[in-house]
Amino acid sequence: MKRARRAADKAGVQLSDWEDEFLGSVSDRVKTYGRAFGDPEKGAPGQSLSAMQARKLKEITKKAKGEGKG
Repeated sequence: MKRARRAADKAGVQLSDWEDEFLGSVSDRVKTYGRAFGDPEKGAPGQSLSAMQARKLKEITKKAKGEGKG
């Protein structure tokens, strides 16, 4: 999450309000609880992000690198 935010800042890419809030809230939950989701059906054991959260993070990182959605 820090990498995605740093990449966006470095590249001068403006993240949407939603993307900015997503990175902040997920980061806070991981720091507080060690993971960002409560339902064990939504992610693999031992993972800090659910499958969808990991997917959105990849999309934000690609946007920050100028690669677009993919």
